[in-house]
Amino acid sequence: MREMIGILCATAEELAALQARLELEPRAQRHGPTRVWRGRYRGENLVLAQAGIGKVNAAAAATLLLGALGATRLIFCGVAGGLDPGLPVGALLLADRLAIHDYGVMAAGRLTSTASGVIPLGAPALERPEPVAAEVRATLERLAERIAPRAEHPVGLGGVITADYFLNCAETRAGLFARFGAQAIDMESGAVAQVAAAWGAPLYVIRTLSDLAGEESHLTYPQMARLAADNSALAVVELLALLAEMDGIAPRA
Repeated sequence: MREMIGILCATAEELAALQARLELEPRAQRHGPTRVWRGRYRGENLVLAQAGIGKVNAAAAATLLLGALGATRLIFCGVAGGLDPGLPVGALLLADRLAIHDYGVMAAGRLTSTASGVIPLGAPALERPEPVAAEVRATLERLAERIAPRAEHPVGLGGVITADYFLNCAETRAGLFARFGAQAIDMESGAVAQVAAAWGAPLYVIRTLSDLAGEESHLTYPQMARLAADNSALAVVELLALLAEMDGIAPRA
């Protein structure tokens, strides 16, 4: 059976960057709030969905692609806020660890994060994002090796944590980095990871840092969002080529 690759993004900038680089049908199909475009890459079928922002939208779109449209692998791409002070705006992050961090037990004025989807009471505290599958990590390592020599900004693997808020606080940024050791924060990836795991589908998360998730985020994000979305979209095309090679599909003449 042919593989079907599902690609998800959240924002209009991310969608436009992907549409400019993929061969897609001109008209979208609408499934509730989610718009979907069908296409192909080197003989493999793909579907592109603009999920919208936040965990609920992302989980709903991922479920649609896997359950109704037949996707067997997922790619989530776009922008994220940086947590690691060692990474600049524009850095490309390939997620080898993922977690939702705003789920858990609230007591004594403090949230103790736990793994998402479990009963929080009595569950162990979330200390680090969960590693992705070994096969996914190996593919991301190969992708980083292909992209890094030509990239203008750093490219590497790292952790992404997810929460339903836009982080615009340097103090919180420093605390999250110290607590979870993740390089970036977004509003979708952890939810898509939970859905993908439930379906047993590989997930590849590609994020470009559009801001440093601190007090300057509201200033740097609008200027950097389009550039960061373009950067992530280029990495998606490289990943599609790599997956096609791994599947034994020859490039078109």
